[in-house]
Amino acid sequence: MRTLMAEPFTEVDVTRLRRAVAEKAEQAGLHGSRRDDFVLAVHESVVNVVEHAGGRGFLKLWTVNGVICSETTDHGAGIPEAYVREDRTPSERADYGRGIFLIRRLCDEADFRTGPGGTTVRLTMRLPRRRVRGGMRGIRVSAPGSRLLGRFGT
Repeated sequence: MRTLMAEPFTEVDVTRLRRAVAEKAEQAGLHGSRRDDFVLAVHESVVNVVEHAGGRGFLKLWTVNGVICSETTDHGAGIPEAYVREDRTPSERADYGRGIFLIRRLCDEADFRTGPGGTTVRLTMRLPRRRVRGGMRGIRVSAPGSRLLGRFGT
């Protein structure tokens, strides 16, 4: 696991965090629209903390096993179960309730753990496989003591 950032935040940090997440995601290898989707989803989770969970939270960003992850944690009253159900579609007339819906559609995985002691939102996006420049392709490794046959062997 490689930690990219881990810090507390309040409302005054929202814009700076969005830029920092974009920069860290780009450095980790997430580019273009996938990077933009991830950044928007993280931003939504941060804004939800500021607007609905007391205004203070903690954001952690890391990479592990070919994915980039974010975790937003707060100590608010929790999210009503109806809002975190995967099949929930927000009302067109509602002034709120679209953030979680949007987050679920922007990331490869979104996990919401919520209760009266707070909420943790973990978002995951697969990173593209890195190409190896000048790498050797088609290499076959033989077991110790075996003979190499074929084009190079006898």
